[in-house]
Amino acid sequence: MFILCQSTFSKMASLVRQTSRCHFLLKTYNIVNSTEQLGRRSIKTWTYCLEQWGFPLLSPQRRSRKPVVKNPRSFLFDNHIEFCSSSVEPDHIPENKTLSSVSKLETETEPCSDIEEGLEEESCLSALEKISEEEAIDILAKPPLPLASFTLKDYVDHSETLRQLVHLGVDLSKVEKRRGAGQLLLQLDFEKDIQKTLLFLKDVGLKDDQLGTFLTKNPYILKEDLEDLQTRITYLTSKKFSKEAITEMVSRAPYLLLFSVERLDNRLGFFQNEIGLNTRKTRELVTRLPRLLTGGLEHIKENLRAFELELGFNRNEIRHIVHTVPRSLDANKRKLTAIFDYLHNTMGIPHKLIVHFPEVFNSRLIRIKERHLFLEFLRRAQYDPQQPNYVSLEKLVTLPDDAFCIEVAKAKIQDFRKFLKTL
Repeated sequence: MFILCQSTFSKMASLVRQTSRCHFLLKTYNIVNSTEQLGRRSIKTWTYCLEQWGFPLLSPQRRSRKPVVKNPRSFLFDNHIEFCSSSVEPDHIPENKTLSSVSKLETETEPCSDIEEGLEEESCLSALEKISEEEAIDILAKPPLPLASFTLKDYVDHSETLRQLVHLGVDLSKVEKRRGAGQLLLQLDFEKDIQKTLLFLKDVGLKDDQLGTFLTKNPYILKEDLEDLQTRITYLTSKKFSKEAITEMVSRAPYLLLFSVERLDNRLGFFQNEIGLNTRKTRELVTRLPRLLTGGLEHIKENLRAFELELGFNRNEIRHIVHTVPRSLDANKRKLTAIFDYLHNTMGIPHKLIVHFPEVFNSRLIRIKERHLFLEFLRRAQYDPQQPNYVSLEKLVTLPDDAFCIEVAKAKIQDFRKFLKTL
């Protein structure tokens, strides 16, 4: 009885082992079969893409075959299935089946010459292949034109107009700071719009090396009509301004040609009426300082009132000061009052001596103080022309230090420098 049970248990254990082994082989077969189906789908998708691209594929005879390679593991798996069903040993594989499997493998691994030829026809140039300089230039792509920028230098490579202006001497870094000037230059054509204005400026008298500086200061003249510009030159000529005077005025005050004839006439009339200058002195005034025609008038009016009300000069004295020193009209009012206060109240110089040498308003106050204190230290501060050792304002402010020490102070330059260190 015990022997029978033991035999029964032995058979059951053997059956369980065979069952588990068959279950494992079936599971492996399912995995392999899924892999083969996925391979079929991948090959089908890949060949479909090649057909869309126009590559030559396999012949219809080859396409009808199943392009699936039977994995060698599946050969062994089939033998195991046969072993489980017919109790045949797995090592005894039929010869004809093995040979057919090998022939299938050779057929499936056969290279496709048609596909390779199609791929070779569409192949690109090698990265290591040498090309000529002309081909390299063609390959280089031009940089795109920026849609917006804060500087004109980004457009120089794209604009022939900007390149010509740079060669002319125009400073684009200064032009782009002026309102709307950069956009104006980008909209103009050098030959059609700018060249005619340059020829007009040369006719006025500007030299080639002055054109770049002129356009840097006043690029807006490029949008002015040539007839209007010529009309303004004709007006100045009618007011008896010489050609040399007009050239000097235009070069020193580039915005002058932007003023209409009516505005220029009003400016000239202002200096004649407010200051009381005649026609000749008015021409001399604006020729020496042409920015008086283009600058603001409020500052000029304020200085004229200061000369009369604060400094105490009469109209004739003001007329003489303004005609002799035009810069006094647009000078800083605080500087004018400070110089006059030191000359008149500290040094004791009367109005008539200041009027006699009004260039003193162009000097620096610190220079006047240093030299007056040195003369006072040497007891030579004598500014009365009726007294001996008279020191004129002209010599006081115009002479260099060494000439001042020798001619006026009668001292050595070293002594003057030592004195300055004590201040």
